[in-house]
Amino acid sequence: MSKFGTSQPITRLEDSRFLTGKGRYVDDIAPAGALHGFVLRSPVAHGDISALDVSDARAAPGVHLVLTAADLAAAGLKNAMRFAVVRNRDGSRAAAPPRPILAEGRVRFVGDPLAFIVADTPAAARDAAELIVLEIDDRPAKLDLAPGGETLHPEAPDNIAYDFAMGDEAATEAALAGAAHVIRHTSHDNRVIVNSMEPRGCYAEVEGDRLHLAFNGQGVWGTKGDLVSWFGLSPEQVRVTNPDVGGGFGMKGMGYPEHFLVSHAARVLQRPVRWMSERTEAMLSDNAGRDLVVTTTLGFDADLKLVAFHTDSIANLGAYVSQFAQNIQSSLYSKVLTGTYDVQTYHFRNRGVFTNTTQVDAYRGAGRPEAIYALERAMDFAARELGVDPLDLRRRNFIPSAAFPYRSATGELYDVGDFHRVLARAEAEADLSGFPARRAASEARGQLRGVGICYYIESILGDPEETATIEITTTGARVYVGTQSNGQGHETVYAQLLHDQTGLPLDSIEIVQGDSDLIAKGGGTGGSRSVTVQGMAMRATADTLIAGLTGFLAADMDREIAFDAGEGVFRAPGSNVVVTLLEAAARARAAGRAELAKVTETRKLPGRSYPNGCHVAEIEIDRETGATRVDRYTVVDDFGNLMNPLLAEGQVHGGVAQGIGQALTEHVVYDDTGQLLTATFMDYGMPRADDTPFIAFHTEPVPSTANPLGMKGCGEAGTVGALAAVANAVQDALWPLGLRRVDMPFTPSRVWAWLREAEAIAAE
Repeated sequence: MSKFGTSQPITRLEDSRFLTGKGRYVDDIAPAGALHGFVLRSPVAHGDISALDVSDARAAPGVHLVLTAADLAAAGLKNAMRFAVVRNRDGSRAAAPPRPILAEGRVRFVGDPLAFIVADTPAAARDAAELIVLEIDDRPAKLDLAPGGETLHPEAPDNIAYDFAMGDEAATEAALAGAAHVIRHTSHDNRVIVNSMEPRGCYAEVEGDRLHLAFNGQGVWGTKGDLVSWFGLSPEQVRVTNPDVGGGFGMKGMGYPEHFLVSHAARVLQRPVRWMSERTEAMLSDNAGRDLVVTTTLGFDADLKLVAFHTDSIANLGAYVSQFAQNIQSSLYSKVLTGTYDVQTYHFRNRGVFTNTTQVDAYRGAGRPEAIYALERAMDFAARELGVDPLDLRRRNFIPSAAFPYRSATGELYDVGDFHRVLARAEAEADLSGFPARRAASEARGQLRGVGICYYIESILGDPEETATIEITTTGARVYVGTQSNGQGHETVYAQLLHDQTGLPLDSIEIVQGDSDLIAKGGGTGGSRSVTVQGMAMRATADTLIAGLTGFLAADMDREIAFDAGEGVFRAPGSNVVVTLLEAAARARAAGRAELAKVTETRKLPGRSYPNGCHVAEIEIDRETGATRVDRYTVVDDFGNLMNPLLAEGQVHGGVAQGIGQALTEHVVYDDTGQLLTATFMDYGMPRADDTPFIAFHTEPVPSTANPLGMKGCGEAGTVGALAAVANAVQDALWPLGLRRVDMPFTPSRVWAWLREAEAIAAE
């Protein structure tokens, strides 16, 4: 195998253009002369619109168009966005109140879009927005996660959007009643703002009778379908593209009002229109992540084996149902509900609540980090309550390696796994035997020290089918893929895969993505699906390409032909006849067989893969200030076969950093009127470099049987494991002080308050 093929840790090919300023981001490539859009947003969280007069704004200098909900209706356009709903526990359909593109009659969160102004410059658009007469009659803001409060939508009494359940409630209650030990733990998974490096943006232009929308998202086909449906156009009349994308993390994987508004404005004005979010605007309007409270009840027998598992959670949806929101903390959460543990008796209930806050939707992991966080916090809490080693309690309850393939309680078919082996490696790499000495050294300096582990498992999500087209050109190959990179390094990994099969130089391989005109369909990027699904389709396409050209050359040259992947040439055994791949494609085209040089294949995964692994965090807490820092961090992952270990490690590092950020610094705060108090980087605690320690990354691969490459996705695994590892380490440090309930985020002020609470308890 070439040193540039799969399993080789080469640096990213795309970084050269990014680091030299040659990236093609949406705000860089908007058409010259494009008009600028600005969104007027609600300044209050909840109220009835009594006046919205835009006449002065329309007459302002440089203004070309002002849109309100009334204007959309006048154009015959539906003022509503698409989203999915779940079924309630009684089988009824969940509440589905319309989510307007522009607020109509009432506003429901600070940042709710009210009007869209299009002008020559951003300044002119903002100035015109100041001229709009807006009057809102305030209503009380509903902000807590309990049922009840001021009603946001008549379709959702008590603000309960849905009441979802899985499992056998009666059997679970009976098993818990008969259990030797019952442990109950409640955790709060705090709300975070995604804050991708590149804020959301888009532009639209009209090309003849066609509409072109470019936006920085995670796939083009869902948005294309939305625009086709909304405008009543044919699919051929709509082109959607994703250029380079500076981070997505799930937040850019769904539709937003601006996509519709920019597109409509471009069609009305017959001129290009662009819109780019500013940071505070993004913090007000981007879909947020997490924000739920989970109570986990574990039942153990006398040997500390799990006999029953019950989860009751209540999740914040925000003001409206976002595209995937109802599924995130219900069906997606359930994919890894019981984690890596061998328990079949369970019940899971999840309710979604409307509040006067920004919508909550997918954020790195989308339900699986939330499920693993609650479970691993509960397992660690149980170990401490039962007086056993947290590692030992997990070992007693792991699914044994001989039991695979294993059907989990919620119906997931785990294909392979060796959790004992991975945990043993993590214990050794983290030097847990040396922890007592490190704790003693910290205490000598007046610091508290704790260690926490999390054993996670993740279910790969998304469309299991993908298509790839490989075209051999005169200089190399062009590969058309249905996924969309937003920082993962797809161009490098896919080039490595094709190089491995064809011998083509990496720099001769071009990856084409994110253009609905060039790629007929695709699943986009999300749920850590890209490498497994797209990689399988690429492999099949390359096999078909080579087989077709081999057969053509054999017939054309009337001799046996074999392909040498290492050299990238066709050979006639027993002779010195050598034909390169590029020459073979040229000969096929010259013979009227151009279809042999451009091949398309579609493949569907036979099953999901389940990345898993163990995270070990060690933290120190300053007794006087409550400042908490992660001092050591060790990861041992089972990602199956790796295409590029260096990129996999980078993905883990990024995920862990986001997990540490949520655990230690990130904290979304609203006041009692629904105003976002953490709407700038001065107020919102984004993790810095000095918040993240060296992350020791190791692998213990068990190749997946659910795809021919033996791979498991890795894009979200770092976050899935980090939350509970850090939280359990903080709990470990504070447990000796009598503190039994600690929750993220572990900011200095919160930890300081707990320490003073412990001092007061000790003084009694």
